[in-house]
Amino acid sequence: MNQQLSSHLVRLVFEVKQVLSQGRRELMIASWIAIFVMILRSVGLLQSLELETLDKFFRLRPYELPDERITIVAIDETSVRQVGSWPIPDEIIAQVLFKLKDYKPRAIGLDIYRDLPVRSGYKKLENAYKAIPNLIGIQLLANNKKESVSPPAILNERNQVGFNNILYDPDGKVRRSLLYSHVNNQAHESFALKLALLYLKSEGITPQTAEGNHQYLQLGKAIFTRFESNNGGYVGADARGYQILSNFPKPRCHTVSVGLCNYRHVSLADVLAGRISEDWIRDRIILIGSTAPSLQDFVFIPYSSHLMDKSAAQPIAGVQLQAYFINELISAALQGRPLLKVCPDYIENLWIFVWSFIGMVIIWQIRQLKKSIFIFLLSGFALNLTVYLAFLGGWWIPIIPALLTFSSSAIAMIFYINYIQQELKRSKDFLHQIINAIPDPIFVKNQQHQWIVLNEAYCRFIGYSYKLLIEKLDYNFFPQHEADIFRKQDDIVFQTQQPQEHEEEFTDANGKTHLIATKRSLHKDAAGNFFLVGIIRDITQSKKIEEELKRTAADLFHSNYALKLQENHLRQLAYHDSLTGLSNRKFFLEQLDESLNWSQTNHLMLGLLFIDLDGFKDVNDTLGHEMGDRLLVIIAQRLNNSLRTSDTVSRLGGDEFTVILRAISNFQVAAKVAEKLLSVITEPIILDGHTTTVSASIGISIYPINSQNSEDLIKQADTAMYKAKHLGKNRYEFTKTVMNAE
Repeated sequence: MNQQLSSHLVRLVFEVKQVLSQGRRELMIASWIAIFVMILRSVGLLQSLELETLDKFFRLRPYELPDERITIVAIDETSVRQVGSWPIPDEIIAQVLFKLKDYKPRAIGLDIYRDLPVRSGYKKLENAYKAIPNLIGIQLLANNKKESVSPPAILNERNQVGFNNILYDPDGKVRRSLLYSHVNNQAHESFALKLALLYLKSEGITPQTAEGNHQYLQLGKAIFTRFESNNGGYVGADARGYQILSNFPKPRCHTVSVGLCNYRHVSLADVLAGRISEDWIRDRIILIGSTAPSLQDFVFIPYSSHLMDKSAAQPIAGVQLQAYFINELISAALQGRPLLKVCPDYIENLWIFVWSFIGMVIIWQIRQLKKSIFIFLLSGFALNLTVYLAFLGGWWIPIIPALLTFSSSAIAMIFYINYIQQELKRSKDFLHQIINAIPDPIFVKNQQHQWIVLNEAYCRFIGYSYKLLIEKLDYNFFPQHEADIFRKQDDIVFQTQQPQEHEEEFTDANGKTHLIATKRSLHKDAAGNFFLVGIIRDITQSKKIEEELKRTAADLFHSNYALKLQENHLRQLAYHDSLTGLSNRKFFLEQLDESLNWSQTNHLMLGLLFIDLDGFKDVNDTLGHEMGDRLLVIIAQRLNNSLRTSDTVSRLGGDEFTVILRAISNFQVAAKVAEKLLSVITEPIILDGHTTTVSASIGISIYPINSQNSEDLIKQADTAMYKAKHLGKNRYEFTKTVMNAE
């Protein structure tokens, strides 16, 4: 089981390597498209499209319940006409503030500039500033004093002022809000943040630094991620101060001005006339600001345009924009309503790359126009749906770059596949013309193992027509086991990209099985199409001849082996004693001549021992010739086991033995060997329960002391042996020459 799993894993690795190797060009195309789109994005060419797409998501999101925390006191056209002038006199503003104070709102925001007194009633207005601790005024911050608008002095002294600066995008819309700003090294809080903090203070929520990042503000359940200049679809935006992306709620509108949809509003005239309900004011944030068209205090937000008609864009009043900002801060802190966040740059870049590869893979893998279009549209819908659902969860994921890379990769793949198919057609036509002129059967397969080109010789060989075979598989025409082998050999070539030759069985249309040798090689055309080209040779007859030659060779081998055995047997008979297995007289004489020549060449001494057994005749006479033969065998074994491998012991006949001692340093070595042999020979021998003892007489001659030819050495050793017998047996004797040399 483990071996099978290992085999499958190896095969999978090979297939992945093959796909990566053969799909390198397609991956490069998708990568370059993604890089090109990211370059376009980095220089800001996609910013307007991304911001407009973000607006569409805002307009597509579900409606949200009206907010009950904020009431707008609108200075509308009716109120302006009733008061009779603009700016509204300080006395009127003071009356409104005191009337609102009686209803106990949680906070009051005066979104009207009051840096200078306006006609009568300024003292009353100052009294109102002092009497209402939860009143917040506005100022306009600017590095240039001429462009700034100062706050009311009393409110500024009491730290009851917030700036109402608005951040405009290049298309004139507001999609960001500013929480903090620094002017002349002094920190300032925004108008919306001031009012939100007053409201949240009653809920026990105060500003904190976020645990994960101490540079971020945390209010209750919300952490306000600071906007960076290249966040989301922005490129090089002004990120000064503490900005956040605004996640505007979607109002359900029944009026012309969309800003009035989510918040209750009453006119300044109604407040002065007492035509308001206490519930509209109590425990709420009250915003006082202009909504009259003639005052031109209007801005555009994502909801200002309609989905189907951009020309019908409707601005909202500045006071209504502040209501959006305040509501966003409070809802995020209390209910955890999602804030608009962005992914890190590397995640966005990876996202763009992935959709480029998806566009490439869809077209490359399917390659069927109708099916590709369907999958393409389905994937595009999935992309939009994914980004939209992420947006509902508070994430702004770039969709324009992903759509561009996705569609561009798909279109590029369509053109590339068309190019590949054209090249494939040209390659097939060229190959067909070439291989038809070759007499050997030739096939060409694609990476799907289909025949795409066959020559006439192959069609004749297999026995099927070209039309029947083309674009088919081996499994359609061959037995399973043959097709499996063909597929395995094809895979080896595709994986290694190296030529291979293999012998196989091939069953034709008539059921006749041939033995073939197929040489497979891999080729690639200009478009990167891979082809497996196979050339077949029918080796059926040559295999038969080869088998016959093998059988003949085997027969000859057996015959030669028998002759060799016979030769060895004859050689054994010719050079060895049949009883003891020792070398015989003939072998002894040849070995003695060779040994003398070798000793002469190497200037070494040689010893010759002539051995005759003492008492052997008594054994024959007493125990019989069979026991005598067994005794000779035992003596031969003892002699052979007592000598060096370089020495030669021989039986000359009867009970006579000789020993050739090669490469001895002096004659004393021969004496020591003779003593050893006498010792082993005299050891008792048991023959059928009879203990027998024999001895030996040994004569020794030495080359070159005695002689330099074999005949004289033998005679002198024989003479010395007889001398040993006469002197009492069971001993060894040297020739006189040796004794004299001593």
